[in-house]
Amino acid sequence: MADTAVQRETVLSLRETIARIENRRLPGVVRAAKAADPGGFRQREEDEPGRKALALGVPDLDDLLEGGLPLEGMTEIRNAETRDAGAAAGFAAALSVLCQRARLEKGEPAAPVLWISQSMACTEAGMPYGLGLKAFGLDVRGLVFSLPRTIKDALWIAEAALSVPSFCAVILEIRGNPAALALSESRRLHVRSRAGHVPLLLLRQSGHEEASSAFFRFLVEPAPARERPLPDGSMLRGSIGHPVFHVIAEKSRAPAPLGFFLEWNPHDRRLYPVEPLPAAAAADPEPAHSVARLSASSGRSGRAQALGELVAFPRAS
Repeated sequence: MADTAVQRETVLSLRETIARIENRRLPGVVRAAKAADPGGFRQREEDEPGRKALALGVPDLDDLLEGGLPLEGMTEIRNAETRDAGAAAGFAAALSVLCQRARLEKGEPAAPVLWISQSMACTEAGMPYGLGLKAFGLDVRGLVFSLPRTIKDALWIAEAALSVPSFCAVILEIRGNPAALALSESRRLHVRSRAGHVPLLLLRQSGHEEASSAFFRFLVEPAPARERPLPDGSMLRGSIGHPVFHVIAEKSRAPAPLGFFLEWNPHDRRLYPVEPLPAAAAADPEPAHSVARLSASSGRSGRAQALGELVAFPRAS
C-alpha cells in the first residue's frame, strides 16, 4: 500500500510539473486527487475560492444550483423531442438576458451574446428570429449568430470564443448526441469556459442523457401559459400570458431530479416560480367564444350520385 501511495504522489507531482511548464492550469483530475482523502472523497477547504454564479431570483432553484447559474463553466440544456425545441431555446435565451442584465447592473461594459447553431439544428427547428428575441428581452444589438455547417466547426468556434472574455454568454446549439461531442470534448469546452470566465450554455436539441462535464443539466419542456391579468386583478379569459417552462434538473447534487415551473417576464427580465395549472384548466375544453368548427354544406355541385339498383350481367357476346 505504501508503494502504491508513493507511486500515486510521484505521478501527481510529474503532472503538476508538466502543467507548470506548459503554463496551464492543473487538470481537474489532479485537483480532485489532491483534494481527496484516502477514501477518494473530496475535502472542502475553508480557503477554497467560491464559484462565480448568477442568482436567477428563484430561491429553490438557486439553492439547488449552489448560488445560481455558473458564470465559469458549462451548463447543459436539452429537450427530448423536436417539438419542444422552442421551449429549450427560450430558456437558454432567458438565461442570456439575465447575463446581459447582470453585467449592466455591475457597471461593466456591455458584451455580446454568441449563439452558435449547427446547420442541422436550424434545419429541424428553425433559426432564432431577431424581432422575437427583442420582444423576449434580449438586446439584439449585442447578439452574434453563427451558423456552422458541421459539428466540428461549431466546436472550433466555441473553443475560440471561450478563449477570450469578449462575450457575456456563449450558446452552443447542436442536434442530438453526435459522436464528435463526447465526454472528452465536453471536458475541453468546460475547461475553456472556466479559464475564459465565460458561461457556456450547451443547447442539445432532441438529445438523450449522456455523460458530460457540465455542472448542471436541465430538461426543458413547454408548460401551459397563464392568462393575462387585467388592471382590476381579474384574468382576461382566453388570453395567452407570459411563457412558462417546466425545468427539470437532471444533473445536480440533489439525490433525485427536481422540477420547477418558471414563468419568464420579458418586461421585468426575470424568472418567477409558478404553480402548475390543473389539467382541466390547461385543457380548457370550452373556449370563451364558441363557434361551429365547420359550417354545414348544402346544394353544392359535384355531389355524389345517389345509389340505385344496378345488376351486372355478363356480356352475351
